[in-house]
Amino acid sequence: MLALFGPTGVGKTDVALALADRMRSRGERPVAVAADALQVYAGLEILTGVADARQQARLEHRLVSFVPVSERFSVAEYAARAHAEIDGLLAEGATPIVVGGTGLYLRAALAQLELRPPPPAGARERWQAEMDERGPSALHAQLALAVPGRAARIDRNDRHRIIRSLELLEQGALQDDAGGDEPNRLWTSDTRHPTRLVGLVRDRDELYARIDRRVDAMIAAGAIEQVRRADAAGASPTARVALGFEDLLGGDVEATKRHTRRYARRQLTWMRKLPDVELHDITGEDPERVAALIDSAPG
Repeated sequence: MLALFGPTGVGKTDVALALADRMRSRGERPVAVAADALQVYAGLEILTGVADARQQARLEHRLVSFVPVSERFSVAEYAARAHAEIDGLLAEGATPIVVGGTGLYLRAALAQLELRPPPPAGARERWQAEMDERGPSALHAQLALAVPGRAARIDRNDRHRIIRSLELLEQGALQDDAGGDEPNRLWTSDTRHPTRLVGLVRDRDELYARIDRRVDAMIAAGAIEQVRRADAAGASPTARVALGFEDLLGGDVEATKRHTRRYARRQLTWMRKLPDVELHDITGEDPERVAALIDSAPG
């Protein structure tokens, strides 16, 4: 099977489509399996960049738009669904193409991870209420008193990671070590099935320009209206962490662009940690040319 990883706006979907065309010409049956924490939500398709109807007609996509926006969803739940989808596709003789920009979800799809425990009932709501009352800086300072090394790796305004870390600390499941959010097994090369992992990168200026154009296109397509509908429908805390959700509720397009560029830098950091990744710099290249290069490269 094949896995494509890269920062938001790099062009993963277009490359996957072009690869799928080449695979079908050889008699293969490619099917995309999304590895994205937010594309799972129905009602956030524009904001999260889910492949549109035309693209999905060209390449079937699994694990998109299947969770109501009002419900919580975890990486453990995703892993179970992804493993079932991938195993079923392989059993049918299809070729899964795992496509994503959420590093943890990519690894959850490909490997058998030992994931952190979910928060106990009511814990997330309690910490969220405290976050709303005291603000992220105060809770970040609280985290720093207990686990300074972990707190130093978390942005003071990253509400989601601060809350998750405090939940784990409360459960006794957080150590102040030099690792990331998951056990070291996250970075091993072990996968459930033989997998070719391809990473896509672009020149930084070109990537940022593409991100800005993508946000503008999202706005033109109705992203602000979509976010407001999701908010009115009671979007869950895990859905609300979608890039641009809170920014666009307030109509702040420039903040959405800024935060998306910042997230792209984090995704590139993730890519450097992935073992056995085959990097392709696709600066200035069209998707068909990139697909041809990947297809001809030794796997």
